[in-house]
Formats: sequence, C-alpha cells, structure tokens
Amino acid sequence: MALTARVVLASAFALALSTGAASAQTYKIGSSLGLTGYMATNDRAWRDGLEIAAEAINAKGGILGKKVELFVEDNRSEPQEAVVGYRKMMSNDGVQIFDSGCVSAGNFAAAGAVVRASIPMVLCSILPRRPEEQKWAFSFLPPPRFEIETRYKYLKDKTDVRKIGILHDPSPYALMMKDLAVKLAPDFGLEVVATESYKQDDSDMSVQIGRVNAGGGGAIVKMGLGGSTVTVAKNIKQLGLDKMLLLASLDDGAVFKQGGEVLGDRFLFVGLGVQLPESMPAGPAKDAALAYLKLWEAKHPGRDPSAGARAWDSMTVIAKAAEIAGSLEGAKMRDALEKVNGLQGAASVYNFSAEEHNGVTQNPFTIGVAREGKLVAK
Repeated sequence: MALTARVVLASAFALALSTGAASAQTYKIGSSLGLTGYMATNDRAWRDGLEIAAEAINAKGGILGKKVELFVEDNRSEPQEAVVGYRKMMSNDGVQIFDSGCVSAGNFAAAGAVVRASIPMVLCSILPRRPEEQKWAFSFLPPPRFEIETRYKYLKDKTDVRKIGILHDPSPYALMMKDLAVKLAPDFGLEVVATESYKQDDSDMSVQIGRVNAGGGGAIVKMGLGGSTVTVAKNIKQLGLDKMLLLASLDDGAVFKQGGEVLGDRFLFVGLGVQLPESMPAGPAKDAALAYLKLWEAKHPGRDPSAGARAWDSMTVIAKAAEIAGSLEGAKMRDALEKVNGLQGAASVYNFSAEEHNGVTQNPFTIGVAREGKLVAK
C-alpha cells in the first residue's frame, strides 16, 4: 500500500475514533418538527422548550453523565418530509431517542421505521392505535376526550346552545377528535347539526360555517391548530353571525389573542394552566409552572409558553426514565418510560404505565378568553 494511502486511512481511522469518543459522551435526542408550514408556531415553541430543557439538564451534568445533544429536522409540516428527516437522524446522526412535535401525520408515517430500529418515540402527538407502534410511542398531548369534554361542559353549563357544528382539518389527530366529538355530544345534551372539514391553508370557510348556521348551530367546535382558527373567527364576523360562538382547540396564545380581537368573548379556547398562571391555585402544579415560566420568559418574552412547557416536561420525563433504567439503551428506556408515574410537570402531571402511554391522565384544561391582549380564565 502506498504511503499516502496509509496516511489517509490512518487519518480516517483516527477521525472515526475521535468522533465515536465524542458521541459516546453525549445522549442524542432527535426531533422531527414542523418549523415551517401550518404547524410552525406550535413546533417552533416545542423546539425552544427542548432547548431550554437541554440547557438546564446539561447544567446539572446531563443524563446519566452524558450531555444532551439535540438533532432537529424541519418536516415542513408534511408527512413525506417527516419520513426523510427521521431516516436521516437514525442513519446519519445516530439518534437514540426521539422527542418530536405535533405533525401527527408525519410521526405516524415514520413510526414503523423507528419502531423497527427499537428507538423510543416521545411525541407531542398521538399515534393511531397500531399495537407495535403504540408500544414504543409515549404522548404528551392531552387525550382528545379532555379537550372535547371541557368545551362541551362549558356549553352545557354556561350557555343555552344545544346545537353545534364541528369543523376539523384532515390530520389524524383532528379526525380522531371529530369522531369522538360526534360520539360524546349526546352525553352533554348537544346535537351535532353539521360536520365540516377544511384544509389548513384554506383562506375562507364561509361555506362550512354557513352549513352549521343553516342547521341551527349556535357554536362551532373546531379541531385543528394554527391560523385557520383566526380565519374561522373572521368568517363568522363577516357573515354577521352575531351570536355564534367559536370554541378553539389547544393552541398557541397568539392565535387565541387574534381570535379574541375578532369575536371578543364569543371566542373561547381550552387552555393549560401554564397559559393562565394567575388562575392556578397555590400548590405543586403552580410551582412547577412558575419555575418553567421563569426560564421561558427570560429566553422568549411575550411568547405563548404552552407547547414549550410540554416539550420541557417531555425532556424531564426522559431524564427520569434514564434514572429508573440506569441505562440509555433503547429497549431499557422504553421499559422505564412506562414506570414514570406521578411526575409533576409545568403543563400537567404525567402518569405512564404499561397499559397507558399517554401520560396526561387528568384533565388539565380550563376554558379561557382573550381580553385586552391577555389570556384569562372564563
């Protein structure tokens, strides 16, 4: 072998050894996020929550002595892009666990490949019920039932509205919510007079709203995130429907404030305590929320803290699972995540088990309104 070739190989070998040594000192966490597209507001906040949590964890020595190293891929809020990003993080970056955002269709599309690699998935979203994929996925999104029940209970107890319309986007999570909302409505004395769909980039939903109104609907219960909620609010006002209520899903506070500017107190939303900290009673939940908010507001003053809080909590749960497992190996981490129970986070209490991979088992929601640029409990 020529001297030059031997030198090149030796250099490559040395580089591989140094790279391996460096990676051995870090715990690689990957995140597929919709940093552009319809999910951008939510998933950028999820990324920022992960970064704050990683900084806090690393300042305390990391996870099992290893520094957290984040790898983020923008899926552009598209399922096919999510699959590409997940594969890159697995094959090129050697990610050991995923902590991904709320593009549910993208997480679902990539789940099969991730599971085959025995990599746990910690998610903002909920996966459809495929047992093998569910076994490796752990959700930090409150179950759809909680969002629906909170809004329905408000309609039943606080209004005279008994006929409603449901407006939903085509994402797996919104479709799941829509089906459940139709099923639960009679339990609260409500009649669903129209079930209408929209695309996330639709600029006008007057036709769908008109069908709800024609059926006698006094409120629209919306399933889906982002600027489409503001579009619906504007359309309701443009149509002159002065008594129609709009009840929005969990979302970024900027969306809530814009909706409130259009419809006033007729725009209602389901909010987490961390979005409405002044309404929280004293106790461990408020203490956890305020501890997180101090760090969040120092980095991102004026921005809604809810998605970042759930991301913060997800990293806290990962760190706790590693402590339980005494290992960062994929299967052991998966097993340990099932044992994280009673952990008080900034956004919720988390109770995972072998039977329950959605850690939010207690309804964390409050009905809120936007007044004078602030979010307050109704």
